[in-house]
Amino acid sequence: MTETAGKVKVCSLKRASAQIVPSGSYTIVRFPFGSPEPHDAHGMHQLRQPNGHTIRSWDKDDRSGLIWPSHKGWGSLYAMVHWEDGRYTELRDQFVRDPLGFGPNPVDTTATDHRPRSIGIQCFTKAWAMFVSPRTPLALRVAHNHPGPRKLVLAELKLVIHDA
Repeated sequence: MTETAGKVKVCSLKRASAQIVPSGSYTIVRFPFGSPEPHDAHGMHQLRQPNGHTIRSWDKDDRSGLIWPSHKGWGSLYAMVHWEDGRYTELRDQFVRDPLGFGPNPVDTTATDHRPRSIGIQCFTKAWAMFVSPRTPLALRVAHNHPGPRKLVLAELKLVIHDA
């Protein structure tokens, strides 16, 4: 038994700066590295990716939105998104396995929510659980149907891996 057996592994990401999201298509939410990041003790969100790619600019590279699970297990995913107010009739968010197509079964979406507009700023949370693997990165994607680009003003993505 390893030292960490039976313990959960956590990766907790936070984006506090706005990300511009174009109208109509799903966009990976990108997250910063280093001190703004709340927690990544198990190396699941690193500038140097497990597939060898090094991220140069986190805010321009969709790979900065990837969490690479540290080991196989039962993954609990959590997300929070805050949109600026706008003329939306629908906002969407989803978790996605292998969103950039690195593996044999790319872009496997799950927990997709279509949400109607509410009054004021648009704030949503979500949770989902599934089996995770180190070979399959995970991401949070968002979309909207406002006539033009809109700002995602705050976002968080968390993965908690339980031994299974």
